Amino acid sequence: MKQEVNYIYFVPGLAADVSIFEYVKLPEDKYVCKTLPWKIPQKKETLKAYAQRMCQEIEHKDCILIGVSFGGVMVQEMSKIINPKMVVIVSSVKHRGELPRRMKFMQKTKMYKLLPTRIVSKIGNWEKLAVGDFAKKRAALYQKYLSVKDKVYLDWAIEKLLCWEQQEIPAKLVHIHGNKDIVFPIRNIKNSIVVNGGTHVMIINRARWFNENLPEIIEDNLH
Repeated sequence: MKQEVNYIYFVPGLAADVSIFEYVKLPEDKYVCKTLPWKIPQKKETLKAYAQRMCQEIEHKDCILIGVSFGGVMVQEMSKIINPKMVVIVSSVKHRGELPRRMKFMQKTKMYKLLPTRIVSKIGNWEKLAVGDFAKKRAALYQKYLSVKDKVYLDWAIEKLLCWEQQEIPAKLVHIHGNKDIVFPIRNIKNSIVVNGGTHVMIINRARWFNENLPEIIEDNLH
């Protein structure tokens, strides 16, 4: 009897390139992995309309969606359109209540409109701005993976994340979160699979954990 193959579509984090998934390797006899890069938003485009455009790139509607950080928000919105087999969010949030206090404050005061995204979009070499070995390593990480620097995209994505109003959690959702995540602190996160020592970028630096555990997590939650 031929084994069923599951199609997985990965969506990266805010401003991140799909290369953040380069170290995630799942059994090829069971999974076909594809990535969905970010698009430049259209003028005044809603999150729902953007999610619909992302869904147009999906060839297999009966699939598994996996999103990291803001990509986790996006796959939840996409799941309301295509009804996938399963949704997995990593280093992300399931509803507004899981956002940290500082993000809620920025949304309430609209301080996010003052963020210097125009400057960020023009930085060509993060490493030149870094001081110290650790900072240079972190800057090199940003340089490699945070490649979506378009100001229109950055302004749009930051606003949609901070102003996300989801209340009901989609069905068939699995949340994987690191207990060292400083962007979305674990104290605000409920009902997740906790990765000990996992940070906000664990999809990159803890890829081995995902390679070892993600197939089992998927199989356990598909049945």
